[in-house]
Amino acid sequence: MKLLAIDTSTEACSAAILINSEVISRYQVAPRQHAALILSMVDELLSAGGIQLKDLDALAYGRGPGAFTGVRIATGVIQGLAFGTGLPVIPVSTLAALAQGVASGHSNIISAIDARMREIYWCLFEVGSSGLVSAVSEEKVSRPEDLLIKANTHYFGSGTGWASYPAVLKGLLGSQLTGFDGDRYPRANDIITLAREEFQKGNLLAAADALPVYVRNKVTG
Repeated sequence: MKLLAIDTSTEACSAAILINSEVISRYQVAPRQHAALILSMVDELLSAGGIQLKDLDALAYGRGPGAFTGVRIATGVIQGLAFGTGLPVIPVSTLAALAQGVASGHSNIISAIDARMREIYWCLFEVGSSGLVSAVSEEKVSRPEDLLIKANTHYFGSGTGWASYPAVLKGLLGSQLTGFDGDRYPRANDIITLAREEFQKGNLLAAADALPVYVRNKVTG
C-alpha cells in the first residue's frame, strides 16, 4: 500500500508518505506559510521514497476542522493532485488525527483546537483494541466551558484548545482529566494511520467529492 497524506489545518504544516509498512514524514510549525511549503514537502517525500505520484494508491488530507484558510489549502492541493492522477481521496478529521497522535496509553481522549473568538473545535474519542481512535461524539464548536463529557470517564486532552483554555477545561473535568498536550497539532503521519484503515475498508472518494469540513461557518482565518 502506498499513501500520501497532507495537513495544513493549523499553524503546523505536514506531509507523510506510506510505502508498504514504512512512513516518511515532514513537519514544520510555520503559520501562514503552508501554501509555499506543502508542495515542496510532497516532492521531497516522493523523492525520498523513490516513487512518483502515479505510483500511489490514494491521497489523504486533514479535512478540518481548523483554520479556514488552512483547511482550504489542504483540500485544494489534494483535489489538484487527485484530478491530475485520477487517484482516490481519503478525508480524515483533524480532531481524529490529534487524538491518534496521543492514543498510546490512553482509553479516552478529548481533542480540542483553538477556534478563536473564545471557542474551541472539539470531539470525544475512544481508543480501540487495535490502537485506532473512533469518535464517540459529534465534532462541535463551542465555548470551552460548554464541552460535554461522560460521567465516570477519564480523559486525556490533545490540541491547542488545551493550551488556550487550560484553567476552564481543567476546572470542567476535575479529576476526570489525566493530563493534556496543549502543544499538539494534527500531523500527517497520524492521518496516514487512520487513512490506511479507511483505504482497507474501501472508504474512498473521487476528487470532486473531497470537501473541507469547517464545523463553523464564520471565517476564523
